[in-house]
Amino acid sequence: MPDQFVSTTPLDPRARPLVDQLTQEYVTRYGSYFGDPPGAEMTRYPPEVFAAPDGHFLLLLRDGVAIAGGAFKRLDARTAELKRVWTDTAFRRQGLARRVVAELEVQAVRQGYGRAYLTTGFRQPEAKGLYLGLGYTPLFDLDVDPETYGILPFEKALPGAALTQTGPQRTAA
Repeated sequence: MPDQFVSTTPLDPRARPLVDQLTQEYVTRYGSYFGDPPGAEMTRYPPEVFAAPDGHFLLLLRDGVAIAGGAFKRLDARTAELKRVWTDTAFRRQGLARRVVAELEVQAVRQGYGRAYLTTGFRQPEAKGLYLGLGYTPLFDLDVDPETYGILPFEKALPGAALTQTGPQRTAA
């Protein structure tokens, strides 16, 4: 069975192993470096912000098991903020994160966004490399020690987005 994207919520039980791994990664790499309790980033947003019409949460399944995933939430009227992009540690180096980001970008355009924004931490050089490789523009000086910034922001105009987009399309109930 080929890999399959599934739109769901962060509360989906299939997402739990990925969320747990990502939380552990934040705890290991950052601890309380940013002043919050270790792993606090994972509880910063309620699950509803990753739901339509403003957000989206997806998993990449292989044989029914989540091997990668990611989400976006509304940053502003035309910008989707990517969050929680993660690949199960047992499935790294297969291009799965690239596939997740590409799928999130397509879905963001479907939902009316014209720009993607994201941040990663300075202790995640593989994420920094991923986003640079996917055409994201760093909103920081690449020649400065990343720890100077702590948080590394990126942006990208979304391919296929209409230039006149004003934000997520809403339909009357």
